[in-house]
Amino acid sequence: MWIIIRVLAGIALLAIVEIYFIKKSGKATRTLFPKLYKKEFPIASRVFLIWLNLYPVVLILLYTYAAISGDFISLPESKVLDYLLIYPFWILFVLMMQAGVLFLLIDILKLVLFPIYKKKKEKLLKPEAAIVIFIIAFFAIYVPVRIIYDYNTVSVRIVNYTKKSLPQDFNNFKIVLIADLQADEFTDDARLDNYLNKVNNLNPDLILIAGDFITSSPKYINVSAKHVGKLKAKYGVYACIGDHDNWAYRSNYKRSVTEIENALMKNNVPMLDNTRKTITVDSSKINITFVTNTYVETIKQSVLDTLTSNSSGDLKIFLAHQPRQTLINSAVKNNYDLYLCGHTHGGQVSLVFPFRYLTPTMFETKYIRGNFNFGNMLMIVTRGLGMSIAPIRYNSTPEITLIVLNKK
Repeated sequence: MWIIIRVLAGIALLAIVEIYFIKKSGKATRTLFPKLYKKEFPIASRVFLIWLNLYPVVLILLYTYAAISGDFISLPESKVLDYLLIYPFWILFVLMMQAGVLFLLIDILKLVLFPIYKKKKEKLLKPEAAIVIFIIAFFAIYVPVRIIYDYNTVSVRIVNYTKKSLPQDFNNFKIVLIADLQADEFTDDARLDNYLNKVNNLNPDLILIAGDFITSSPKYINVSAKHVGKLKAKYGVYACIGDHDNWAYRSNYKRSVTEIENALMKNNVPMLDNTRKTITVDSSKINITFVTNTYVETIKQSVLDTLTSNSSGDLKIFLAHQPRQTLINSAVKNNYDLYLCGHTHGGQVSLVFPFRYLTPTMFETKYIRGNFNFGNMLMIVTRGLGMSIAPIRYNSTPEITLIVLNKK
């Protein structure tokens, strides 16, 4: 049933975005270029819509088959399909969404200023049409360029964490936080190598990974584990469980997690499930609490209380995949110093809008990227590397977070 609802919601959203975009672009073209509107625009709009909708039609057929048969068949991995079908769809869809939110802003302003706009409507037709055409032209260049940039670039964000009672043993201690590697056909060996080599180049003392080693297929379990096994840190590399780590086998969550845990352990990277780990640095201790809270498995409050209530150490770290309010509250209540997580991809597709970015991630959490202070606790949400649903990033450059400890 959920597949049918998901398909219908996707069709509705795509139809609304397409109709709105074509209507606004058509009106602007008709105002500024009436001859072009009569001859070339109808042909161009048909080609645009046919190319745009090829991929959704294929997906609808696959989801319909899955709903009827119970067996899900995915598209074969192919660079030809990627560049002729998948990437064009997502680039054009993001272009329409990006232009659409700005068109909507114009329409809202017209509505708010309606008494003035009504009097000067005829004079404003051409300036408004020019703005619409400019938005389309600008983002027709910016969107693909930004997507390519975000695919190939990795930024290192340095967070200086200071604490008055921090032991001298931890002064200039370097912790690297990464998340959401999500190995798949789009995040391949080259992309993983580039990302993880940058981690090693930072010479971290400790590496923490906030889950999501694959996107969905068991094919990439060993690929991800092999690359993660190349990470080097004086005091080790540790991870918690992420959402996608349950989905190597969609019908068998336990098998998925178990196979990923085993593959990582073979490469000397423990993926810990609702437990604590103490790291000893000379005479001082870091206490790390690994919390499993995913779409598949929500941690029970009693388990969470047991994990967090008796933790001790000179530095207390709460590592989870998601930035959930219940987890944050528990960490604050039990005097954790750092809450580290990923999951959001930094708002993987973030539309340019005045004074802020708009992203679908806003519907799930307000903690999308960066640092958040809760009393004496600092929460860090890293943007990670990988992608889900859409095989692109837009205005969300992959990130490695380097946390440098300093005594205040």
